[in-house]
Amino acid sequence: MLLAKRKLRIETVRLTLRPPVHSDFRAWAALRRESEDYLTPWEPEWATDHLSRKAFTNRVYWAQRSISNGSAVPLFLIRRCDDMIVGAITLDNIRRGPAQAGTLGYWTGAPFSRQGYMREAIGAVVHHAFTRLDLSRIEAACLPENAASRGLLEQSGFKYEGVAQNYLQIDGRWRTHVLYATLRSDRRGKTG
Repeated sequence: MLLAKRKLRIETVRLTLRPPVHSDFRAWAALRRESEDYLTPWEPEWATDHLSRKAFTNRVYWAQRSISNGSAVPLFLIRRCDDMIVGAITLDNIRRGPAQAGTLGYWTGAPFSRQGYMREAIGAVVHHAFTRLDLSRIEAACLPENAASRGLLEQSGFKYEGVAQNYLQIDGRWRTHVLYATLRSDRRGKTG
């Protein structure tokens, strides 16, 4: 895949989206620790070593492998004005062949929420997925009561598609999610 041959960077108005690197550990761990109460109601249960250097190192290596083999595009959101990590976004579960689809996941640190950073990042990643990766469909899911995430997806052009019972384990228990997707406009209705 082409991504393995060059450094992956996506620039937006205020952000640089790039894969995590080892030197991000302290800033990432501090933001996750500071945002724990804000994030844990919406995320899978954190492992006991979630904030450890070893777990982060594994995350960096997973990101490199995933980009190289084309299965995922995990990116940190770096605010350009001060090089702060404000969150992360991952286009994961990339499926080729007849599907040409991927699944979007994201988080923003509590101090940076509701400032438009994630909307900016979603727009850039979706554009990258459709134009550079030639995907046809991007999916996302969130808890029904997560009004902020639902609003973000809708503002980003995602359409509500339905409900998935017991879709993911969130905060230690199986939870139903609402499903959203956005389609590459020039592919709608095409079969050839």
